[in-house]
Amino acid sequence: QVQLAESGGGLVQAGGSLRLSCAASGRTFSSHAMGWFRQAPGKEREFVAHIHWNGAMTYADSVKSRCTISRDNAKNTVYLQMNSLKTEDTAVYYCAAQLAGGPMLGPKIDYWGQGTQVTVSS
Repeated sequence: QVQLAESGGGLVQAGGSLRLSCAASGRTFSSHAMGWFRQAPGKEREFVAHIHWNGAMTYADSVKSRCTISRDNAKNTVYLQMNSLKTEDTAVYYCAAQLAGGPMLGPKIDYWGQGTQVTVSS
């Protein structure tokens, strides 16, 4: 059974940092793009960042310069380091895996994690 398990979320003050992890199991994801999305209360799920199998990275403008995505294919794990957190970063963060090329888009995503809550207080 394929699973993506996120961890690392929590409550942090504005300006703080968190490191999210997504551990994949059930198959290898070395050929997949791995990424992060988030969904705030009352809003649609939005793209945060992704990293292709070749290491190429893309970020949403809202997190660029504050977040770094990385992956460890040996551990089948992807990370999201978030710095200088803002209250507007509060959301459930979801890990995703996509085999198809191009941008990570909902209909093309093969697997989703269950999500981890990130709450940034002022």
